[in-house]
Amino acid sequence: MTPPSWEQLGSWVALVESGSVSAAAQRLGISQAGVSQHVRQLEDGFGTSLLDRSTRPARPTASGQRLYEQARDLLTRAGQMADAVRLLSRNKRSLLRLGCVDSFAATIGPAMVRGLAGWVQRLRLMSGINPELADQFSQHQLDVLVTTDDPRPVAGQLCVPLFSEQFLLALPPRLQVPPLASLAQLHGMRPFMNYSTRSKMGALVDAYLGRHAPGVERVFEFDATDPLLSLVSEDLGIALTTPLCLWQSRFHAQGVQLMPLSALRSQGKPCPPLSRTFWLVFRPDELGPLANDIAAMVRVAARDLQRQITVELKLPPEMISIEDAAPSAAIP
Repeated sequence: MTPPSWEQLGSWVALVESGSVSAAAQRLGISQAGVSQHVRQLEDGFGTSLLDRSTRPARPTASGQRLYEQARDLLTRAGQMADAVRLLSRNKRSLLRLGCVDSFAATIGPAMVRGLAGWVQRLRLMSGINPELADQFSQHQLDVLVTTDDPRPVAGQLCVPLFSEQFLLALPPRLQVPPLASLAQLHGMRPFMNYSTRSKMGALVDAYLGRHAPGVERVFEFDATDPLLSLVSEDLGIALTTPLCLWQSRFHAQGVQLMPLSALRSQGKPCPPLSRTFWLVFRPDELGPLANDIAAMVRVAARDLQRQITVELKLPPEMISIEDAAPSAAIP
């Protein structure tokens, strides 16, 4: 299902706490019809009744009470995040140098720039591939690194998981895939368009194909998603890609057929998933508590992107998994 919006959750919390649609509307400064519409959208989305309308006044059902508790917690944390932003804005950092992979810069980057504008006097956002960014970070040319490389214990550094995304197949729009086909069979129908193995994306796909379709030739390689999806949309090949890359190149993404890896077979079983995780890497002695606020901002932006991808690209929301903000997730 499509994740509920903040407005829908706010209306539900206000309705439960105030006891009536009219009181909730007055509290939120919107119409009663707007509150009622938000409640209907929540019930449609969850596929269950949230209000017991047989009582007067109507009371939350068990599902409605659970939603209220979790929605109130989410909204409280969102408010705390806003307070933290306002507090930090009173004592801005002079310069923040942030490095991230291209797909992150193009999709989450705008939200990062807007949010960090109130925290720092100057923001330098640099994008590229993981190895180059890692070198810059190790040479103290970056203050913060967002990477998909697996974390390695380094003295004085912390790595915090932000979110993960699942790979999926991008196919020509009119290509008919036989039921229970394998990656090798697909390769017999169209060549694979691969990301360059210089990048983590390319290395992940290359290793996956090596395990589950060892006969696939690596003929076409690209450093960017636009040309790769453009060729797929023109019926010249197929590719493995991710939701962020699709959103980054959504002009071309609208012209391809998308399929989960589990729809194919490997050795008689559904192909296993392939995913990548985005990590925040920083030096706590230099960045301090700002790191936690940046991580929270990324997770909020990822959740919003999850909602957009679900609606516009028709992808299931579980294609993007947002990590909990647990301090124990940090890796020394």
